[in-house]
Amino acid sequence: MRDPYQVLGVSKTASEAEIKSAFRKLAKKLHPDANKHDPKAASRFAELNAAYEIVGDDKKRKAFDNGEIDAEGKPRFQGFQGFEGFGAQPGAGGFRRGPGGAHFESFSFGPDGFQRRGGGGGGGRGAGGFEDILRNMFGGARGAPFEPEDFAQPATGQDLHASLTISLPDAAKGTKARVHLPTGKDVDVKIPAGMQSGQTIRLKGQGWPSASGRPGDALITVNVAPHPLFTPDGPDLRLDLPITLYEAALGAKVRVPTLDGAVELAIPAGTNSGRTFRLKGKGLKTKAATGDLLATVRIMLPDRADDQFKELMKSWRDKKPYDPRSDME
Repeated sequence: MRDPYQVLGVSKTASEAEIKSAFRKLAKKLHPDANKHDPKAASRFAELNAAYEIVGDDKKRKAFDNGEIDAEGKPRFQGFQGFEGFGAQPGAGGFRRGPGGAHFESFSFGPDGFQRRGGGGGGGRGAGGFEDILRNMFGGARGAPFEPEDFAQPATGQDLHASLTISLPDAAKGTKARVHLPTGKDVDVKIPAGMQSGQTIRLKGQGWPSASGRPGDALITVNVAPHPLFTPDGPDLRLDLPITLYEAALGAKVRVPTLDGAVELAIPAGTNSGRTFRLKGKGLKTKAATGDLLATVRIMLPDRADDQFKELMKSWRDKKPYDPRSDME
């Protein structure tokens, strides 16, 4: 994937507010529903969500900036640091230190026991070799070959881990998604309604194969992409609802978006900014419960305040003063 900052069109020094604003603008522009005749719209929208998942999260953003993860959120290989003696991954190889300095050795296991491959200088079968280390561990005599039956084969293959990202509407209603596994296989995953970010789906028998016995399982971690309007809070959804100054003062009926379509909400006269209204059953539907939509009012002043508006506010200030912070002292 491209650099997430480039995808969002922001600099690496952009503030959290600037990143969120850029994401919202692009999400509305690139959403597949707004580009139904563009076959590439879904992939561009997915790339946008993946980019925001990195730089929109403070911890992931720091990790990316420090080179600890890549643009897809996967850990970067940092190399061997302070490595001495034998310590590579099982069945892969390791370093040994001999008269000529440090040497890398790789090994394979077959009917003839453990075999050394490669070396890079001084690759003799002297002390400190892989066979000697194992013989010391298991009490074998020097020169005696290891037989395959000396090591038990696992009855079941190991589990593997993969992840996929879905949209919030898909998480709410349930969907099917295709995921590419590390084994090279593509499988379809059924996402149940009400899926929350970070939850895992287990696919039986889709893990790493085993030489004897059934394969392991595939553990798929589901990530829900950020939505430009709604923020999940368990089964509930949260929404910032902008209203005008006169709607807050006089009361009004306003249209509120939900995942099922817009509904009307009555705003009482004298509503303050920050007041939250609960819309029953408009959240996420799970097996345990059905969540609500929590709409928090944000009073918005006009983008351009003319002289008449300013004079009105000055008159109110001079004739009807009040202190909303009197109980804070």
